Amino acid sequence: MAWLHTWSGLVVGWVLFAIFVTGTASYYRAEISHWMRPELSEPTADPTTAATRAAAYLGRQMPDALAWSVKLPTAENPTAEVYWWNTPAGPYHHAHLDPATGEASSARDTKGGDFLYRFHFELSLPPIWGRWIVGTCAMILLISLISGIVTHRRIFADFFTFRRDRSAQRGWLDAHNIVGVLALPFHLMIVYTGLIELGPMLMPWGVKAAYQHDILAYYDEAGIMAATRNPAGQPGTLMPLGEIVARATAAHGEAPEVVMVTMPGDAASSVTTFFEEPPGLAHLHPQIVYAGDTGAELSRTGDVGAATRTGAVMIGLHEAHFAAAPLRIVFFLCGLMGAATIASGLVLWTVARAPKGADPAGFGLRLVRVLNLGTIAGLPTGLAAYFLANRLLPLDLVGRADWEVRAFFAAWILAALAAALYPKAKAWPAALGIAALGFLAIPVVDALAVGEARFLGFDAAMLAVSLLLGLGARLAAKRPNGFRAARPNLSRAVEA
Repeated sequence: MAWLHTWSGLVVGWVLFAIFVTGTASYYRAEISHWMRPELSEPTADPTTAATRAAAYLGRQMPDALAWSVKLPTAENPTAEVYWWNTPAGPYHHAHLDPATGEASSARDTKGGDFLYRFHFELSLPPIWGRWIVGTCAMILLISLISGIVTHRRIFADFFTFRRDRSAQRGWLDAHNIVGVLALPFHLMIVYTGLIELGPMLMPWGVKAAYQHDILAYYDEAGIMAATRNPAGQPGTLMPLGEIVARATAAHGEAPEVVMVTMPGDAASSVTTFFEEPPGLAHLHPQIVYAGDTGAELSRTGDVGAATRTGAVMIGLHEAHFAAAPLRIVFFLCGLMGAATIASGLVLWTVARAPKGADPAGFGLRLVRVLNLGTIAGLPTGLAAYFLANRLLPLDLVGRADWEVRAFFAAWILAALAAALYPKAKAWPAALGIAALGFLAIPVVDALAVGEARFLGFDAAMLAVSLLLGLGARLAAKRPNGFRAARPNLSRAVEA
């Protein structure tokens, strides 16, 4: 079990660290997007007007699209966010619209918090490849967690033990145990529910056997989505989308969050209105479907069965949409401890195998050290560069949002290369110090470039991250005296 825990954690640890860091940041996805679009303020149009203007814009862009999607303006997202596509595989076009005019918003082009959210489960790869990699890593992490529980026979005693000055190996092992055990229920929950969320992709055979290629029939019968009409194959006219939004608002008692138009240029077009999920753990959005040409109600979702509700609860737990501000802080801190557990485990692997007083010549140990530096210290540098690029790049730069993402990867790669080439004794302090300076620069640059009081909370969070990284750099620069020789056998260290 010790062997399984050690190696299962190592082979995917670097990917898992990136997944945990970006996933933890995604708990504040809306706040990040708000900070990265400082030109936006409160919505300036009601949902019905915004929907009508969004439909006019989409009609000019792609009247014969397979589908349109309109996310109506809210206090968190003051623009009308629209998508349109012509095939299920994409490409998916996207724009933010000024709800007052219905034209493309003048706010700076950025992916905001959505980039971190999607990186968390797609790794900026083609979606199907990214999700398969993340799903595989999650399965291995579940194995690592279970084998770690079995291995640590003194799991609760070790939680109250921290022997930082006994030896480097003992200190890292105790740190790994503490952050791992403290948030262990969260770690098990977040990994398992993440696998459940990817379940239809990882294990699609039951649905395929029962419904063949008609996945929409499965969604309808399971209560996940309301049924729409089949296209007529003849051109038709879509009634004003604002009128359908008004009908949906009257029927449900509140305005919908998202409106999706299927086959907008067809005589049998359908308009599906999605509403905010009701209070509770289940991630289920009530829906009402209307005929696009007449506005007549076609179908709506009702009570779902136990299987669908169980899956919805799993997704709700993973994404924490139900969590109010205090609970969201708890989720965020648990996510940080998850990243710390992975990072300390990766470092522990090298500490446990490093011969005393000598530079190890083995390729494997050198490779792990370089990957540790490049991931644990390089990723925060990339995140700092992503936020700084949002404030420093010219507002009229073509493809500005893509350049922000390029800044993220470029800074990450450069930080990893610099750490790999830096003298071993100074690599960790230097790498963490650069990341700390990057986050320290964010509130300074924000004050100079924007300087609005409404972003003080975000800037304070960036300062806190900078202080945390600075503390890590300071601790890494110290060489505690009196360390005893670390045993090279990690299984014995675990049992000690």
